[in-house]
Order: sequence, then structure tokens, then C-alpha cells
Amino acid sequence: MKARYNIAPTQPIAAVRANENSGNRELAIFSWGLVPFWAKEPSIAHQLLNARSETAAVKPAFRGPMRHHRCLIPADGFYEWKAIGGQKQPYYIRRPDHEPFYFAGLFDHWGSPDGSEIESATILTTAANDFMTPIHKRMPVIIPESQYDRWLDPKVQQPAKLADLLRPAPEDFFIRKPVTPLVNSVRNDMPECIMPTVEPPSPPNQLGFGF
Repeated sequence: MKARYNIAPTQPIAAVRANENSGNRELAIFSWGLVPFWAKEPSIAHQLLNARSETAAVKPAFRGPMRHHRCLIPADGFYEWKAIGGQKQPYYIRRPDHEPFYFAGLFDHWGSPDGSEIESATILTTAANDFMTPIHKRMPVIIPESQYDRWLDPKVQQPAKLADLLRPAPEDFFIRKPVTPLVNSVRNDMPECIMPTVEPPSPPNQLGFGF
């Protein structure tokens, strides 16, 4: 599979899920942005790129997938932006050892009257830890390796039994580096997107929060 450096909404993403028949893990390709099975139009995906873990068990778009359609979305980094002097500085966030990790994901299957089908996924988020707070108030949920089986287990259908997994990553799990603004354009999908750069200084009295 070709390496990606700047995946945009509705583009394909890889994910691991449990096979509905055997229960074995399998790799699947989803469109990023959930299209619930009951949606009238697939354009709803742009509104459902992420799912708040605190309410996913009760929201109409996510409560079914939380029970039956959970997945693990692999990555070796992600971007977040911080407002500095009226501009947004992108940061590349990864593990210190460069190893991959897995976002907590949900997926669904949508079919239109004309017969077309879409398998799509969303990433669960939670409140930011202290590491992430200077950049953003939210962060993706990371499932630890020891809990992969529990997260994917189709027999676990009560979200309350998974609530302990929907928490921020440990404070030392990630590091961040400011990167070039190449990532600000979805047309750029190249290794240069994660090239470190010098962080611009914050203006006086600026807190520097992304939102």
C-alpha cells in the first residue's frame, strides 16, 4: 500500500475490523467520514469525520456502530493546527519511537437506491491531555495494543464495557513538531509535508490555542 502523508476527508483509509462471520481480523478500506446506513445522501460524511466519544453511544449516527461496527485505524502520525498571529501553524504529531498506533474507529455500510455502496469510517475523539491542550481541546482516542481484541470483539455490544478505553493517551505517548504549510493543501501528499520547520514566535498576550 502506498504511503500517504496528507489524507483528506472522504478519501480512502485503511482499517482493521473483525470479520462478521469468522470474527478474525481483516484489513478493509473505508471512505473517511461516516455515512450512516440510514443517510439520504453520502454528503453527510463531511459532518461525521470524527465522533465525540462521550456521546457516541447515544447519537443516532454512531450508536449502532459503537455496538456492532468498531475498527482500528492505523497511522504513524497526524496533524493539528495552532493559531499563531492570525495564522494556523501545522504540527505533525507522532510517537517518539516512530512506531505506528491505532485510532479508535467506527464504520458503517450505506447503499443508495441506484445500487451504489459506500463503506465509511469515523475517528473517535476525547478531551485533550496536557500535551495536546496548547494546540487543541480535543484529540483522537488511541487504543492500546493490549486492548485491540476487546475493542474489536463483536460479542462486546454494550458501550459501557468499553468506556474505560475512551480516554486521552498518556502524556508521553506523542511528541510534536511544527511542519511546513504544504499540508494545508490537500493537493500535497508527499514526504515534505512532515518536514520540520521553525515555529513562529507567538505575539505578546497570545495564548496560542487552536480553538
